Amino acid sequence: MLTRQGRADYTVMGHHRTTVYQPCMQNQTKSAPRPPGTVPATRGWRRLLRSPLFDIFQFLLLIALAAWFFTESFGSSGYTWHWGQVPGYLLSRDAHGLHAGPLLKGLAVTLQISAVSLLFAFVVGLVAALLRLSDSFVGRSAARLYLEIVRNTPLLIQIFFIYFVLGPALGLNRFPSAVLALSLFEGAYASEIIRAGITGLPRGQWEASYSLGLSVADTYRFIVLPQAIRRTLPPLTGQAVSLVKDSALVSTIAIYDLTMQAQAIIAETFLTFEIWFTVALLYLAVTLSLSLFAAFLERRFRPA
Repeated sequence: MLTRQGRADYTVMGHHRTTVYQPCMQNQTKSAPRPPGTVPATRGWRRLLRSPLFDIFQFLLLIALAAWFFTESFGSSGYTWHWGQVPGYLLSRDAHGLHAGPLLKGLAVTLQISAVSLLFAFVVGLVAALLRLSDSFVGRSAARLYLEIVRNTPLLIQIFFIYFVLGPALGLNRFPSAVLALSLFEGAYASEIIRAGITGLPRGQWEASYSLGLSVADTYRFIVLPQAIRRTLPPLTGQAVSLVKDSALVSTIAIYDLTMQAQAIIAETFLTFEIWFTVALLYLAVTLSLSLFAAFLERRFRPA
């Protein structure tokens, strides 16, 4: 019999014997305790690489490399910078105070065209998406024809066609022609986003609405579209970023937006790089704001 102390009692040929077993100490040696506050080397490197400070260091290093690259490039070209003249084209001062300069006035025109075009692009995209999903053969064919023509032709050609061909026939001047061209172009892409949001809803939503006796119009109005718009708001906001950048093409029909104002200033002062870099920063500020807003909407309306 084996006892708890590791002792075995047994009888061999009438003699009682007791054997004591010693526990095996192999592989049971413990390493020396680590001093308090110390961290293994590999774990310390991993923590350092994952820290926000390392990300900031990488970002600053990238900025330094970019600055060195541009300094070397423009230094070898012999270009003389005149950044001191740029603020005067952003803000101007007179006896009545500060006023917006040509660049800020052009930025205001760009934002105005983009805002109006975005609104009409949403309406056009919604109508085209509903026609694509309708039971009408004529409606589906017209929507498909519109999408194929708009998405497979350059925006610049569409702007010229609407301004020089449709504009005189419809009595449209430069601003409405630019808004119509941008709305039709961006609406084609918005329609596919909205259609994907509608078709991505569970089939049970449609069946539940039909079981309640709702018509197709009421189903879209009260059941489908509220959920679809909620899902498609982030990508639609991202589409607005493309619209702002595409709006630079309206300068080709003599609309004094940000790009056209920059061209006029460069033709007068020959500040080519200073003005274009400033214009790029203004566009970047607008598009980054929209991108951050789109990211916020994506987190806000993310399905649970």
